[in-house]
Parts: sequence; structure tokens; C-alpha cells
Amino acid sequence: MESYIAFDIGGSSVKFGVVSEQGEILDKGSFETPKEDFDILISKIVEVVDKYKKKFKLQGIALSCPGAVNNEEGIIYGASSVLYIHGPNFKKILKEATGLDISMENDANCAALAEVWKGAAKDNNDALFLVCGTGIGGAIIKNKRLHLGTNLHGGEFGYMIMESDIEKGTVENYSEVASTFSIIKRVAKYKNIDTSKIDGKKIFDMAKDGDKDCLRAIDEFYYKLALGIFNLQYVYDPEVIVIGGAISSREELIAHINEKLEIILKQAKIAKIMPTVKKCVYSNDANLIGAVYNFTMCNLK
Repeated sequence: MESYIAFDIGGSSVKFGVVSEQGEILDKGSFETPKEDFDILISKIVEVVDKYKKKFKLQGIALSCPGAVNNEEGIIYGASSVLYIHGPNFKKILKEATGLDISMENDANCAALAEVWKGAAKDNNDALFLVCGTGIGGAIIKNKRLHLGTNLHGGEFGYMIMESDIEKGTVENYSEVASTFSIIKRVAKYKNIDTSKIDGKKIFDMAKDGDKDCLRAIDEFYYKLALGIFNLQYVYDPEVIVIGGAISSREELIAHINEKLEIILKQAKIAKIMPTVKKCVYSNDANLIGAVYNFTMCNLK
């Protein structure tokens, strides 16, 4: 059985896993992300690769990384919490250190590819993947392939302007009004407290107990989230929009989004298309599985 080793580089930890050609994770683990040293990161990755080379016939290394990832050049542009990965030729350096072929892609894009390969969008050709956490990101899928865009910003839905005040000269983007952190900001504003005094879990728990401020903030969050989904449907007209990120763990998510979409459709009047929205199938393993799917797609070019 052919297998690949995938690494998902995050701000606090690097997850890794051996993934079969069918997308099954055969073994996995993690190590703490080195704080400031690219060379230490490479050495730790090499150590893991050498360990699994003895147990599996590895076909290559698949990387899931934050930032604007250029697989052709092997460089990660943009910025992230892991500052030192931006600049060095990651692909070239790692290939020289391991002797294996390398592919690399943005982490949100990898999560989307996992859903396209084996998850919620496996029966679809055209899909959007929306990641909703402390911010909003995503990916655009066309004919089961990523659309990266001219500046590698395809799927950066969080930048969409959702509110504006001409007189004040201010705007608010999708991340600011519809991320999970936006719920915290609203509750903090309504209760006149600092955002550090409350968290998302507490807000949802308080809402269950009938707290009016929390109920209002959550209701506004779902409306804004649905409004962005409505806009994305009419921009791209995908078969399905898949929701990932921290919010996807909530059982009531899709029901609330659909409820708000129905309200928006009535308000828009001329609009007739109800977006098909699904929760992601994979969660913590999505980036590893999607990174391997990306590796196989790169090798088909």
C-alpha cells in the first residue's frame, strides 16, 4: 500500500500523520512548534520522516501551512504566527534533507481538499469551503481543484466588506462581523465588559439559560454568517458550501444558518436560490488528509 507523510504546521504544534492512498490515517502524532528557528523545525520534521521510513514505504511529504503558499516556487508568502517559515525555500530545503518529493498548500485549502476527496463535498465538482473560527478564511473548489487566484488569495472570504460608514470612513469585514470572536465582542459591548472577561463557550451556556445579551449576540452572528454565505452563493454559485472551523462542532449550526438564509431570501425578494450548506466531515485530521490529496493532484499535472 502506498502511503505519504503529512505535516500540518500550526502556531502551537505541528501535527503529522502517515496517510494511505485511500485517505486513511495509519498513524499520527505531534510535536511543539519551535518558537523562532526554521532549522530546528526542519530537523524535527526530518526526525519524524526517518522514523516512519523504517515502517512505511513513503511516497512523499505533504505540507499544510499557514500563509500564502506557492507550491511551484516552494516559498510561503504572507504572514502567520510562525514567522520564520515565510521566506526560506521550504520545499527545496526539505527535499534536500529527506530525499522525498514535497508538496505544500495553505492549511484552509488542505481542509477543503479533504472534504472534496472524502468528506462533505465528495460528490460535488464545484464547492466553497468556509472556515469560521476567530477569523474567517476558506477555499474555492472548481472541478475538484483549488482556485488559488492571481495573488494566492482565492478563498480569503474574511476580507469581504460587510459594513461601511461613509461619514466615519470605516469598514468592517466578514471576519469582524461573523467570526466566533464577533460574538464575544458583541456580548462585551452589550454588557460593557472587556472581551477577556468572557469566552464563546460561556456565552452559549448563558444563552441556554436565557441571557438576553448572549441570545442577541448569537442571533446577530448567525444572521451575518448567513448573509456572507448568501453573497458567496451568488458570486460563485457552487453546488455546496461546506462550513469548517470551531463553529462546525455545534449541532444546531446548519439549522440556524438555513433559518437566517430563508429570512434573507424573503428580504432580497428577487433572489430565488437557497444555498446548500453542510458541516465538514473531518475536523482535526482534515489538513493532513487534504495535504495528501493535494500531493496526489500535484503529481497528476
